[in-house]
Amino acid sequence: MRFKAKTVIVTGAAGNLGSAVARRFAEEGASVALFGHKLEKVQAVAAALDGDHAAFAVDLTDRDATKQAVEAASRQFGPPAVLCAIAGGFDMGTPVHEVPAESWQKMMDLNLGTLLSVLAAVTPGMIERGNGKIVTVGANGAKAGGKTMGPYAASKSAVMRVTESASAELKSHGINVNSVLPSIIDTPENREAMPKADSSKWVTPESLAGVIAFLCSDDAKDIHGALLPVTGLS
Repeated sequence: MRFKAKTVIVTGAAGNLGSAVARRFAEEGASVALFGHKLEKVQAVAAALDGDHAAFAVDLTDRDATKQAVEAASRQFGPPAVLCAIAGGFDMGTPVHEVPAESWQKMMDLNLGTLLSVLAAVTPGMIERGNGKIVTVGANGAKAGGKTMGPYAASKSAVMRVTESASAELKSHGINVNSVLPSIIDTPENREAMPKADSSKWVTPESLAGVIAFLCSDDAKDIHGALLPVTGLS
């Protein structure tokens, strides 16, 4: 029960990883504010959790809407002690010179824009209180560019650089900012897309959620600005 009586915000909470993260924190005593684009989906995840939790429909690319959602969660549960910025997206298959401008912008909005919105809403309060834990999701595959992965790699690389910058700015305020860098996550979508792959080598959402919970715990109080690969056997 490392997070008993603590408020935890999880963005992208209706997804495979986000829902696993929400379950992990609920199991450890947190009150979880589940943020997602479609209310019915995050409500379904929240309803399956034991304890006091709530779902919020929010467009995380809209800074004002994100701030309002954070304020609503704070009124219900108290100010957030933990932010798990899970929301994001994936795309690949088109060479850099053929990617339309709107596709570049979409990846930047989904991966970087959603993070910047929630950081802007959550960070000032953590600074005022002198503590907080923030975990972002980069990508092991974005440590370098790869064939037909330009927009995704660029946007996830930006997430990693923002994580490092925020850590450098916030660690003196008692706030830990770190990132996990998963390889392939074992999801139904990835199994369908790669039916011949050995999924036993992939990282399960539950395993990755455990790493995220560790980074948000007091056991990780001396870890700042880490980009932690979580790659299983892949």
